[in-house]
Amino acid sequence: MLHRADLVLRWLEDSLLVTILGAMILLAAFQILQRNAFSTGFIWADESLRLMVLWVALLGAVSASRDDHHIRIDLLSRYLPVIGKRIARIVTDLFTVAVCGLVAWYSWGFIELEREFGSQVLDGAPAWVAQMILPMGFGLIALRYLVLLVRGVMGERPESGP
Repeated sequence: MLHRADLVLRWLEDSLLVTILGAMILLAAFQILQRNAFSTGFIWADESLRLMVLWVALLGAVSASRDDHHIRIDLLSRYLPVIGKRIARIVTDLFTVAVCGLVAWYSWGFIELEREFGSQVLDGAPAWVAQMILPMGFGLIALRYLVLLVRGVMGERPESGP
């Protein structure tokens, strides 16, 4: 059942990422065409593109975290013995969980402030709705690295990464 849920979540993440990225490319190309050919454009396009960049960046990070494919500097582990590599992975996973957890926590506070102040985007939509990707994305990354941390401590984590 967990495997099936993981597959559904992967499909949902990938579909959302591809959809937003495709929409972003089409909107940006159309906006450039309109500006160059007709000296006009959509008023809402630039703000929409900024929000889409935020969503694509965080969805990409979430996608990379699901298989532990985040960017890493792997100089030290090349020279460590097996137990040293395992300890280094546990420490870096713990650090990743802590940082992403803190960012998720504080971005949730930011969302609460945005709701309280009533900030708007795209001429009337609540800004906090568009910014919910911040606590959700960082929270999901923290959760995934917590699972990797537990698997590493228990010795069940296979070597992965690029």
